[in-house]
Amino acid sequence: MAFMEMKIYSDALGHGVGVNVVIPQHGETMIGMNSEANDEPTYKTLWLLHGLSDDHTIWSRHTSIERYASEIGFAVVMPCVDRSWYADTAYGAKYFTFITEELPAILRKMFRGMSAKREDNFIGGLSMGGYGAMKAAFTCPERYFGCIGLSGAYDIVDMATNLVNDEAKFIFGYNDPSELNGSCNDVFHLVKCAVEAGKELPRTYMWCGDSDFIRSSSEKLHKLFCDLGVEHIYDVTAGNHCWCYWDTFVQCGINYVLGR
Repeated sequence: MAFMEMKIYSDALGHGVGVNVVIPQHGETMIGMNSEANDEPTYKTLWLLHGLSDDHTIWSRHTSIERYASEIGFAVVMPCVDRSWYADTAYGAKYFTFITEELPAILRKMFRGMSAKREDNFIGGLSMGGYGAMKAAFTCPERYFGCIGLSGAYDIVDMATNLVNDEAKFIFGYNDPSELNGSCNDVFHLVKCAVEAGKELPRTYMWCGDSDFIRSSSEKLHKLFCDLGVEHIYDVTAGNHCWCYWDTFVQCGINYVLGR
């Protein structure tokens, strides 16, 4: 595998941004990695999103995501979105557009093996990144075959209500958090719209610890999936909002969305 720390310019954001990328690379003398996992001319990609207090380096620092990618032979893209909640913000920076449109287009020009086919693209994340992954997957289900949400902060109205210093108001541009209900930032609304439109839905995996302080978000989304008949897996185990669990269950999510 090849690991790259990149700085690219984004028109959607109006500034440079950090992105870490893991790309399949064949190497006969590589030690401890599966260098033959993907010798095909194209490969699958996992778009992996960070949480509110982290950045694009966190997945590589706290998990073995590169090793997991090597074993299967797929690319992993880990972009930085600051504390944006993966939104096209009220102040002008279009982070959602960056994640779902601009960044894939840029990287597919750089890495010709990175497939644009729906069946070859998956999106996942933790906490705020779990929210961002579900938001992207159900806004654009035609782009993602699978979605992984770990300890997801899916209830954006609840999250916005509890953020301090008007941070969420600055991002989303509302007068009251309730205005987010039914908006393009409301995951529950997006799921309902995708189902009502009869769209092909992403293969979805969720995990949350039984002691996680935002478990109610996962419970609420799980219930909605059940009510609407959306096929998914929802794992609840002992655990909390912690990397020792995310490192374990991102592997479960990858295996599920890949049908392994």
